[in-house]
Amino acid sequence: MMNNELPMTNHELKQNKTVFLSFFFALFSFFSFCQVQSSIDVDSIKIGEQITFKVAVEADTSEVVIFPEGQTFGALEIIESYKIDTTKKDARFNLIKKYGLTRFDSGTYTIPKQKILIGTKAFYTDSLSVEVREIAVDTTKQGLYDIKPIIEVEKSTGNWWKYLLGILLGFALAAFLLWWFIWRQKPLSEEEEIALLPPYDRAKLALQKLDESGYLQNKNLKDYYSDLTFIIRKYLDEKVYDRALESTTSELVSRLNLLKDGNQIELSKEDIRNIETILNRADLVKFAKSAPDVALAEIDRKTIALEIDHVQEALPEPSEDEKLLDAQYKEAQERKKKRKKILVTVFISVFLLFATITGFVIKFGFDYVKDTVIGHESKELLEGNWVTSAYGSPPITISTPKVLRRVEIPENENQNEVKTSAFSYGTVLDLFSVTVNIQVLPQQQKQGETQEEANTPEIDLNEVSELVIKSLESKGVKDIVLLRDKFETPSGAQGLKTYGTLNMPSPGSDKLRAGKFILLQFTVQNILQQVIITAPDNDDYADQMITRILNSVEVKPKQD
Repeated sequence: MMNNELPMTNHELKQNKTVFLSFFFALFSFFSFCQVQSSIDVDSIKIGEQITFKVAVEADTSEVVIFPEGQTFGALEIIESYKIDTTKKDARFNLIKKYGLTRFDSGTYTIPKQKILIGTKAFYTDSLSVEVREIAVDTTKQGLYDIKPIIEVEKSTGNWWKYLLGILLGFALAAFLLWWFIWRQKPLSEEEEIALLPPYDRAKLALQKLDESGYLQNKNLKDYYSDLTFIIRKYLDEKVYDRALESTTSELVSRLNLLKDGNQIELSKEDIRNIETILNRADLVKFAKSAPDVALAEIDRKTIALEIDHVQEALPEPSEDEKLLDAQYKEAQERKKKRKKILVTVFISVFLLFATITGFVIKFGFDYVKDTVIGHESKELLEGNWVTSAYGSPPITISTPKVLRRVEIPENENQNEVKTSAFSYGTVLDLFSVTVNIQVLPQQQKQGETQEEANTPEIDLNEVSELVIKSLESKGVKDIVLLRDKFETPSGAQGLKTYGTLNMPSPGSDKLRAGKFILLQFTVQNILQQVIITAPDNDDYADQMITRILNSVEVKPKQD
């Protein structure tokens, strides 16, 4: 059998070589151009399970690669955005970025094409379809139960009780100190107990103490006679003559004789003479440095004791009127003491109250103290139990003074209509209001548009803000003054801040009240997220609430 194939000429060999090289370079160029690849680990999950979406990029070491951030995955929610895994091969980087995604509603969803920037060029991943399945429950094996009743949850009391406890403890301490130093029946000292004794008993006790003083043993006659004469003079001053302490010896003796002659005291001449003799001897000891014998001093002491007894016996019994006057005097003294205690207590209490209020005013300011005592609605909201929660899908995380309640919006089965979910506390008619809106715009592909353009509808935030303003005006808001600025969340998400002043309607009145509003807007592909705040103007507590809310707004999880 003969082979009829002829050998290839040189010209044909060259042509084949050219075709082969062209195909090789075309294939090389194709693989060089295809620098972005994407994939998912599974295409079907149960509700709440995780899908790992992976993007692999090959790029020169000199090129900057920017991966998508935020809610760019349509209806799927980001659980976690992993760090970029980087490896280097020759002069090129191999970058792998992974995202953890999930969905809590069953159905078939599409992961939109993701935009990757490599240098100045934009590349798009393939769109991928994911099925989220319901969890099948075998009701023949799994028992069905009634819905559990609502459990009452105790609300947190906050920190106000600590301040109240501190104030009560302060007042209790002040009351205890007042009782201890002013109202308490203090134990009497020895001097106070002696002062309460009758003059006679007090004189007798003073003589006993003089015996125990040791003056005679030390021959200290000057001090001995000074104390001895003071005892008799003090007794006479209280019971007979009220100037006995300041009178000279001759003046005192003359007075005693005058009282005896006037039958005001039944005292013998001998008693008066004995008193005069001892007083004159004491004057000689004190002023003339006389030094009588110790035995004589002892006799004089016994004589003074005897004369005190005689004076006590000579004094007339007090009449009923005198006793009544004495009792009334004592009662008056008690009332005087009690009145003095009350005045001191009131003065100290007023002073402590004034000092406490002054301290709070210095620390917190007059308006804060006034609003705490009288009450202020904005202050109560600011100092209440704040709630931090995520609202909607994709979620907006925000801290508010009260929980935001879902606003019932009729569902529309038309796929070409905007899907809206809203959560709100208060309205523009209330003192303070916060509203969160999430709108998902339908993805429509018009004639002549590419798939990428259809998946990324343009949302003009300025136009949307104008619609919000018109909505406020329809509710009676007037004199709106607008300002616009960029807004960035703590994690770096960019948005538009529209804010300004307005006049809001007052509930139950035709008058308008000055207020302010803040509108935050974020957009990712076909999703519009809004936060709307209205508050009274010139209200420091409302300003603090606004600042706290704005600092808490988050539309994507933080990156570590």
